[in-house]
Amino acid sequence: MNFRKGHGREDPEINLIAFIDVLLVILIFLMVSTSYSKFTALQITLPTADAEKALERPFEINVGIDAQGRYSINNARVAVQNPEALAAELMSAAAASGKANPDPVVIIAADATTTHQTVVNVMEAARIAGYSKLTFAAQTSGKK
Repeated sequence: MNFRKGHGREDPEINLIAFIDVLLVILIFLMVSTSYSKFTALQITLPTADAEKALERPFEINVGIDAQGRYSINNARVAVQNPEALAAELMSAAAASGKANPDPVVIIAADATTTHQTVVNVMEAARIAGYSKLTFAAQTSGKK
């Protein structure tokens, strides 16, 4: 129903200045919020090592840790969970070798999905046993 007979219908127009202001505010909000969302999902890749093999191998104690946190010393499973008992197992493995080297190299080969605490337990056990040489086993990348 058109109650005003003499006047034509006016077309609605969009106020472009207010529209641009709203778009700029939305753009700034999106830019700020997306820069923080990038840091919340960190993808961590464990290191790989490509090094030349040593010519002379020192006395080594290999400590393996599987994904469930179980330990093995020189490929023999040990049922210990605390660092003190693990230190005793490390010392008995060094004594069983029969070598007179008082400071063996402890090589920690941990599964990629094991907890950090299990690795720290091995490091603490090596400290309690008096072994100061620690190293970590890593897989090679296969690139050269």
